[in-house]
Amino acid sequence: MPAAGQNLETLGFYWFECDPEEYLEYEGHQDRIDEKFDELAKQRLADWVALAEERLAGSHVRVYLCGGNDDTDEVLSALDEAPRDRVVNCENRVVPLDDEHVMATVGYSTPTPWDTPRERSDDQIGEVIEALMAEVDDPSRCVFNFHCPPLDSSLDTCLKLDASVWPPTPVIERGQPVHYGAGSQAVTDALEAYQPTVGLHGHIHESRGATKYGRTMALNPGSEYGEGVLRGLIVGIKGGELIGHQFTSG
Repeated sequence: MPAAGQNLETLGFYWFECDPEEYLEYEGHQDRIDEKFDELAKQRLADWVALAEERLAGSHVRVYLCGGNDDTDEVLSALDEAPRDRVVNCENRVVPLDDEHVMATVGYSTPTPWDTPRERSDDQIGEVIEALMAEVDDPSRCVFNFHCPPLDSSLDTCLKLDASVWPPTPVIERGQPVHYGAGSQAVTDALEAYQPTVGLHGHIHESRGATKYGRTMALNPGSEYGEGVLRGLIVGIKGGELIGHQFTSG
């Protein structure tokens, strides 16, 4: 692989080599560009699944994968097509974590100024959550793996963008950028009502942190992949309780 290509992949981009004639087939044709993007992203995901299966073979470690709001259904179809033993597709499903705990996953987000593929209204997110929770016998032993953080929780604070222009630009008032909560009220309501073991969230990259809803800790590890920094979170659970958590960076 060319060094430039490896650098692009580290930053989360997708690339391919083509001759000038093939390039002209894509230039000015967004539908063809989108189709190529999905093809490359799906292959990258399939490669990651294969790598995880190879590295974790013979171990007791499992990897639980779902999409976010930027992913397309075509890309995520790789999770069902690849042979899996150690990798679990948990997208919009309830899956067992161990003999005591289950995990409910929702990969959608509320609408954004970027009009990404897997945005849903807050009501729709609430309906998905309720459908999943109908499968859960004991919510106190359920991990909420919801891509969208709870609304106005400090886990969802980001720049407010003006969506009337493209690309969206920050809203400025009195010379200062405006920040607001871009999370989900449905997620807030579910955390408060069900009191799960822990809430794991993402979506708003700049809002790394933790907050509580009754007994339930909700966490967002944040993200800086564009700068080559991998943000993460380690949680320990036992008997329906969060017994420890640690933010990581590397």
